[in-house]
Amino acid sequence: MKKFDALTGIRAIAACMVFLYHNRKYWRDQLHPELLRLINEMNTGVSLFFVLSGFLIAYTYQSKPAASLKDYSRYLLQRVARIYPIYVLILIAYYCDPGFGKGEATWLTFSLVHGLSSQYNLYGLGQAWSLTVEMCFYIMAPFMVLWLQKSRWLFVLGIVLIVLTMAGIGYSLDHTSLRKDHFLWPLDFLANGTLAGYIAEFSIGILLAAYLRSVETPKPLKLKNSSILLFLALFAWLYFIGLFQSNVYDHGTAHWPGKLMLSIGFSSTAALLFYSLITTDSWFSRFLSSKPMILLGNASFVFYLVHISYVNLKIRSWFLLPDRNFVVLWLLSIVLYLFIEKPFYGFVRKRIKNETAGSN
Repeated sequence: MKKFDALTGIRAIAACMVFLYHNRKYWRDQLHPELLRLINEMNTGVSLFFVLSGFLIAYTYQSKPAASLKDYSRYLLQRVARIYPIYVLILIAYYCDPGFGKGEATWLTFSLVHGLSSQYNLYGLGQAWSLTVEMCFYIMAPFMVLWLQKSRWLFVLGIVLIVLTMAGIGYSLDHTSLRKDHFLWPLDFLANGTLAGYIAEFSIGILLAAYLRSVETPKPLKLKNSSILLFLALFAWLYFIGLFQSNVYDHGTAHWPGKLMLSIGFSSTAALLFYSLITTDSWFSRFLSSKPMILLGNASFVFYLVHISYVNLKIRSWFLLPDRNFVVLWLLSIVLYLFIEKPFYGFVRKRIKNETAGSN
């Protein structure tokens, strides 16, 4: 597989955006209102992750996992091995800590099913709701790619079917005894907390992967300095989305025009940025491809899991630096990535590869 080093660096930037978003309340009174408007929308770093995930999964696996149940099982095992070990480790620490989880563990958080409920989606590690969205996408991704390979209309129909199915299940459950659990319901949760609401981001990533797979030598964009201009355009989108905020505590993406701008405009610009970084050699792409940025990008998943909620709060109970422990959290993320996440994922991939070779 071709390496996309610059895209790894983008992951670090996306993680920093989410960190700024979650800590903006501590700087709200010191920030210029227009800067605060921008930072209020930096939770969209999650959407950057989703577009990138759609691209990488589609480019790496294509529709191969859909070829057989065994291939599909191996694919899912690799995806589970990518996100579960660190998540479960931190979750266990949280529940075992008498000052936090207090031993009140639930199967919902360990299975990530909690992310399908507006009642429980912030249980355990609050940010893990997005892992549920990722897992739902991983389950559907090979079939989405297969649909696109057969027909663009089938791809669109499949996306619509996924959204309507999730909405239908949510509506049906809302009329049963499970109503109190709010699985896949109400509609604003469906749109802002589940795969149904973020499927456009993943789909745009898939379309980018399909295009790059279809051309032998992709041509760079004709726009001079395209990478940095597209990167700045992302923040322009955030500002315009932020114009829909009703106050400093609101989000533009909480309103349908802002949500549509995020799902279509912001995400399409992100895909163009990824394309530019892949096809163009520039100082910006070289910066993102540098060893420090690649290391931070690789550790960004761990950073996402520790930057708020249990680990962050635990460290803050010991000390709090002026940067809100930003550097400390990154250093911890790098350690956990190098000594836990990377070795475990490498072990699973090696076992699957050996098993595949043995079966052939």
